[in-house]
Amino acid sequence: MAEIFTPFLTAFILAYALRPVCLWLEGRRLPRPLAAALAMFIGLGVIFCILSLFIGLLKNEIPLIKQQLPEWIQNTQTWLGPKLSEFHVNFDWATLKNSITEKVTEHISDNADVLMSTTLDTVLMSSTSVIAGFVNAVLILFVMFYLLMDWDHFFNLVQSLVPIRAQETVHHLAMHTDGLLSQYLRGMLIVISIMSVFYSVGLSLLGVKGAVALGVFTALMIVIPYIGITLGFSLAALSTLLQFGPGSEIIGILILYGLGQFLEGFFLTPRLVGERIGLHPVAVLFALLLFGKLFGFFGVLLALPISAVSLVLVKYAWGRYVQSDWYKK
Repeated sequence: MAEIFTPFLTAFILAYALRPVCLWLEGRRLPRPLAAALAMFIGLGVIFCILSLFIGLLKNEIPLIKQQLPEWIQNTQTWLGPKLSEFHVNFDWATLKNSITEKVTEHISDNADVLMSTTLDTVLMSSTSVIAGFVNAVLILFVMFYLLMDWDHFFNLVQSLVPIRAQETVHHLAMHTDGLLSQYLRGMLIVISIMSVFYSVGLSLLGVKGAVALGVFTALMIVIPYIGITLGFSLAALSTLLQFGPGSEIIGILILYGLGQFLEGFFLTPRLVGERIGLHPVAVLFALLLFGKLFGFFGVLLALPISAVSLVLVKYAWGRYVQSDWYKK
């Protein structure tokens, strides 16, 4: 069922995110079909730009890994070898160095273009994967276009299916949920934009190669609580180590990301996104695992907003429950 629902969920999410763009274009007296098509084109263009940044990041990182790996092993031997000798533990460092270098050279291509080509060849080996990917892509675009076209009609139809006695309650919950999600999306876009500039400028001042790609990647990962910033920091630290080795630059990375977390966590997110949703960290991690398992990458991205919506419904149900005669008796 997850494989069936994922394309529709993806299309609905993209349509929801692009609906303000579509409405803005309609306000400029464009026909609705043209406005929907242009909104889709803008959204796909943003996704393409983000992927281009990541490929550029790979182009910088992959050659550095292959270049710096032998030196890393040598430095590890110099630092760790004497300590292991005290416990009468000896390694054949030359064999280890040759083996690791050979394996890395075998599995990591010289540049990102070859890596992407190899990945594409692997995917193309399975005709089922190609057909399924193509069908899902066409389905997502098709559903997204018609959702942008008939958004109001679709929700009016959904409302007509709700019993009349429950329409007022459902409408209230839907407006509350829409307000929460709209605040979340708008706020996160502003936070991501500000933090992209912050991390990109900071990494550029530190002299890190691929600073813009790393900065944008770190800012985008903010949408994944706890895990995202850890991944962004790990990549920035790895890039700095590959380029400069262990030194003062690592201290600069620690200071930069510490300031970034302070700025994002205590100023930007509370003011632009609103106060934290109120989920316990364990509940957040559970939501990440659950929705990631059900809907893949999009599930991970949407774990927090979906959990926020679920929390609204749970709070409403709990309020009705504690006010019921059955509970009071």
